[in-house]
Amino acid sequence: MKTRLQNNKEQVFCPWRHRWVRLTPEEWVRQQFLHRLVEQLDYPAALIAVEMPIRVGEVQKRCDAVVYDRQMQPLVLIEFKAETVPLTQKTLDQAIVYNRQLEVPYLILHNGPQTICVHGKNHIITGLPRYADLLRGE
Repeated sequence: MKTRLQNNKEQVFCPWRHRWVRLTPEEWVRQQFLHRLVEQLDYPAALIAVEMPIRVGEVQKRCDAVVYDRQMQPLVLIEFKAETVPLTQKTLDQAIVYNRQLEVPYLILHNGPQTICVHGKNHIITGLPRYADLLRGE
């Protein structure tokens, strides 16, 4: 990851947004995790969207990250929190609300030390699946 200091604020280059962004604790978690997905689990970087806008009722929101299949259908919705923010039912509820628009089969919640991966309505997956496993529905 490339970082820099700009106007006394630390920034990280986000390859998915093609720009420098402020390096917040949540952004650090996001960048580390997305790089891991690409480098270790073979997720195609070009099929990951970051801060994807969606409409929830009358309100414009942003999904932290969405992974697409090769037909550009949403496959995974990822919700990030800073390392100090626990993953709670409230975090899952937020992802579920966003998923009403996307209807993805996989939800991932991640805060650095903890990752929760849900397939379907309530099937918790142990560990992170490889991209090929997601495509097979495993």
